Amino acid sequence: MSQSSSPGPRGSQQIPVVVLAGFLGSGKTTLLNHLLHRSGGTRIGAVVNDFGAIEIDAMAVAGALGDSTVSLGNGCLCCAVDASELDVYLERLADPATGIDVIVIEASGLAEPQELVRMVLASENPRVVYGGLVEVVDAAEFLDTRQRHPEIDRHLAIADLVVVNKVDRAEDGERVLGLVRSLSEGAAVVAATYGRIDPAFLFDCRPSEERIGQLSFDDLHLHDDLHGNDGAEPHGGDDATGGHGGDAHEDHLGHLHTAYDSVAFVSDLPMNPRRLLDFLDGRSDGLYRIKGYVDFGPHDTRNRYSVHAVGRFLRFYPEPWAPGDEPRLTQLVLIGTGIDAAALTKELEACKDDAPRADEHSMWGVLRYVPDKEQEAGEPDPSYDTP
Repeated sequence: MSQSSSPGPRGSQQIPVVVLAGFLGSGKTTLLNHLLHRSGGTRIGAVVNDFGAIEIDAMAVAGALGDSTVSLGNGCLCCAVDASELDVYLERLADPATGIDVIVIEASGLAEPQELVRMVLASENPRVVYGGLVEVVDAAEFLDTRQRHPEIDRHLAIADLVVVNKVDRAEDGERVLGLVRSLSEGAAVVAATYGRIDPAFLFDCRPSEERIGQLSFDDLHLHDDLHGNDGAEPHGGDDATGGHGGDAHEDHLGHLHTAYDSVAFVSDLPMNPRRLLDFLDGRSDGLYRIKGYVDFGPHDTRNRYSVHAVGRFLRFYPEPWAPGDEPRLTQLVLIGTGIDAAALTKELEACKDDAPRADEHSMWGVLRYVPDKEQEAGEPDPSYDTP
């Protein structure tokens, strides 16, 4: 993956679709606003069930088109939609003419995230790929929320990433974090205040200088700073309590409140398909994303395989090696929280294979995760088994 997600055929790109869920007041809109502010040159398309206070000031400057679709200067589109219309809006946002790099679906506070995940996985648009389920919880209200909404345990169990927001307001933030981890079945869990997580944890970010012309969220934020705006979180919508008062942006531009780790792995020896699948199937707790390219050597001499993994979701995309003397390397980046870099590297090293010949059945496991026409038409996806 380069700027968005795993490409299909060489030269094309798929747009990751991230589902952002959480109960009323957990801070979903605050987190989405934060991503929009910190997107740099990355163009984010947002689909929201409940049209809340998403950068109202920015919309007033950039201008709105129609009642439910907003086109911002950096290419962001925010659509107030019913969940049944989701695929229609994915088609619209994934149109190459929009220039969008990532789509974030902000679910209603009462939505069933599993159904939204299924809808994304069933999309017939070849330009989109599942980018993960991010569940936002309010650390200060988590215990009460579990009593009122016991279904939150089920939501946490299927999440790929859990953002424990407002940890600064919780009486015992560590206790809440521990409880959330116990309910999240190995998902990456990060603590946050004001919904601040690094966008690079969720998707690949373009350098800011790649943005071309017109007005962006970054430009608007700078405009506010220069004109004395206090940068308070917007009010209204189902996440009106997602912020923390008028000083919420106190050092918004200069400091991020998320810790994530990344591991880079490069090998000039091919990887053994079976060993790599064993590694991927048993990937460690907190490992959220894996991206890059794999050389399977004699197991497929014509193609390298782009790999895209988010949580339990896994895809391989074969693409021909470039003609000429391009080095045939495996290049992977692993992103997570609380991961053991040395242990992961050691496990990947054990996947190397310099055997000159291939077992004729060795690629069957990999090919199971290569999209086919039936999966593109909405058939069950073996790479994501929701409970």
